[in-house]
Amino acid sequence: MNKPTLVVLAAGIGSRYGGLKQLDTFSPQGDTILDFSIFDAIQAGFGKVVFIIRKEIEKDFKAFFDKKLEGKIAVEYVYQELDNIPEKYKNNHREKPWGTGHALLMAKDVVKENFAVINADDFYGREAFEVIAEALQKIDKDSNYFNMMGYVLKNTISEYGSVSRGECNVNEKGFLTGITERTHIEKVDGVLKYKDDNGALKPISEDTVVSMNFFGFTPKYFELSASLFEDFLEENYQHPKAEFFIPLAVNYLIINNIATMEVLKSNAQWFGVTYKQDKAYVTSEIQKLKDKGVYPTNLW
Repeated sequence: MNKPTLVVLAAGIGSRYGGLKQLDTFSPQGDTILDFSIFDAIQAGFGKVVFIIRKEIEKDFKAFFDKKLEGKIAVEYVYQELDNIPEKYKNNHREKPWGTGHALLMAKDVVKENFAVINADDFYGREAFEVIAEALQKIDKDSNYFNMMGYVLKNTISEYGSVSRGECNVNEKGFLTGITERTHIEKVDGVLKYKDDNGALKPISEDTVVSMNFFGFTPKYFELSASLFEDFLEENYQHPKAEFFIPLAVNYLIINNIATMEVLKSNAQWFGVTYKQDKAYVTSEIQKLKDKGVYPTNLW
């Protein structure tokens, strides 16, 4: 059976965090959050990891991961840069790349098997990797049958400011019927609210199923999303802050019946860092998991 590939979104700038979250450490042994995700993925049966990074962090990234992963899992690097787009859409107004959907397209030439995609700075938990790996191994790689891990919104909020989440509509059979990228969700006077397109704050249920960019795709996704990205550029290349998010592509494919996406459930604990103040909590939770023996003291 073909082993799935793990694709890691690690090209972010970390503006709200104030630095490179991807390489920040959260244990006395110097573990990044990503170390745990890769460790879990190897245990779950993934056969390769593909890092999507920026050229400017390549040296630091390779110094951190190459030696420890050697002989444990196949590793490849691809690069998201501002100008990795068709020539006719390039302009001088843009300061940062085109979002997660654009980043993922950078992996299309090195990923030929079913794959999962994750954020580098989110801790998803072993069980989540096991669930999605098992599901991916059962899917025909030429199909448009995709999946994702669903999380409950209230468990994914930072106490220190707004977060970005994909709000999911899920039918009674457990399939996604639509997903909306909410770039600003925060707790206001104890109530969770999102900012709509006009900047107004609207309430959102704390039990809403959300995406944490933990998707499972077949290679067909690249073909489908490449044409969507071209359409997006045609419409938005003059807008310096427009971003092509993975949920944007997924939503189009779902509502137009081009693909299906099963929402998988896991009891695995999620936590992550959006702000520097989140670090103490995440460090504490990781230590608890090591103390319980869920992870060895030294991962590698």
